[in-house]
Amino acid sequence: MLSVLVAALAMAASVGASAATIEVLSAGAVEPGLLPAAEAFRRQTGHEARIRFATAPALRQRVGGGGEAVDMVIAPPAVLDDLAKTGRVDGAARVVVGKVGVGVAVRDGAPQPDVRTPEALKRAILGAESVIYNRASTGLYLETLFQRLGIAQEIAARSTRYPDGASVMEHLIKGSGREIGFGAITEIVLFRDKGLKLAGPLPPELQQYNHTAVGILAVSKEREAATAMVRFMAAPENAGILRKGGLEPPER
Repeated sequence: MLSVLVAALAMAASVGASAATIEVLSAGAVEPGLLPAAEAFRRQTGHEARIRFATAPALRQRVGGGGEAVDMVIAPPAVLDDLAKTGRVDGAARVVVGKVGVGVAVRDGAPQPDVRTPEALKRAILGAESVIYNRASTGLYLETLFQRLGIAQEIAARSTRYPDGASVMEHLIKGSGREIGFGAITEIVLFRDKGLKLAGPLPPELQQYNHTAVGILAVSKEREAATAMVRFMAAPENAGILRKGGLEPPER
């Protein structure tokens, strides 16, 4: 019995001694899925991920400028491709781990609109007193979508735009009347316990996905642990952790 206890203590000490702290800089849209995934990875390996969040343009500037000492970057593939061209990110180690769709949000207590089909979505938008969305990549897609649905001019006067998704969610939570908002599903999930609810994703025929990839910096000081975390996030058996946060598995 004593020998078993000694062996267990030795194993625990070995794990603690080899545990690393991985510095991660990530786009904010994946926060709801990334945090629980990092915690699950810590429990399994002992490695801790210290995560900071920023917008995609800020990621490009902070990592590309060479002033940010991180091991891993989580961002849209185009950002990582640019960083790989400059040698900051190891292009061979880049892995796409998921995709984020556009969702429809309303505040808690507001009637939940039917958005399951293009026709139902169109009715829900036209029936809203106010339409809230951002001016970022999601908002640019919505501009074309509203034109495609033939309602852009009709809703222009009652549309409110914000620079980012978080501002859209905060507006909806504090709002009143029949308001309907749009944003990345992961952002909506992030505010779900703060007075917001996800009415549903855009209908499949109208959905637009933004992919998320993970890259390891060429100068990473914890390359082995960072590589293990990338593998953990990309493993099909761990997809459920990310999916709870709104990050869907990429096409295989």
